[in-house]
Amino acid sequence: MNKRQISALETKQKLVESAILLLKEKGFEAINVEDITKKANVAKGTFYSYFKRKEDIVNEISRSPFRELENKLKSMKGVNFIERISYYFKQFMILVENFNINICREWLKDAINPNSTPDNKDGKKWFYDIETLENILFDAIKNGELKKETPVDLFSNLLISELYGMMLSWCMSDGAFEPLEWTEKFCKTQLDKIFEPYIIKGS
Repeated sequence: MNKRQISALETKQKLVESAILLLKEKGFEAINVEDITKKANVAKGTFYSYFKRKEDIVNEISRSPFRELENKLKSMKGVNFIERISYYFKQFMILVENFNINICREWLKDAINPNSTPDNKDGKKWFYDIETLENILFDAIKNGELKKETPVDLFSNLLISELYGMMLSWCMSDGAFEPLEWTEKFCKTQLDKIFEPYIIKGS
């Protein structure tokens, strides 16, 4: 990677980090592109070298850390499937809490937008998270941990719905509901039961 490419990545990261700070503090509706570029100390036009609109930077925030989490999961050798999937769910919710309610509300708003249909998946975190979980389950089948008949589509939709329900409860309660605490309870009491018929013994 040359200096120009490194500089471009650094500028994009500054924009993302500035957007995160502003979103946490003020919420999506209260900020604009100029606020983000001013916070990042770059020219307003620079924003459009990386993003078409304000919503696109929220989409970027909704992906990068979760992509890193998926990669981390793939690198966990010698850890059984239930432990890995539990780790994924808990870390998922830690990320959600760290980004705070204002950003979480944008993700949920994006998920329930009437345009969020199977024919309009682009930019939707909901579909991105389902696809990520599908990849995790398909990898487990490929690695001989889950049976080939594991209903990947059903489980992916069911489990992401569970996580989004906790996110929604957190936002609706204005922080009184503890999503990580309940995610941990769900992992401890439910995951074994859900996957037990499909786990390949001794894997």
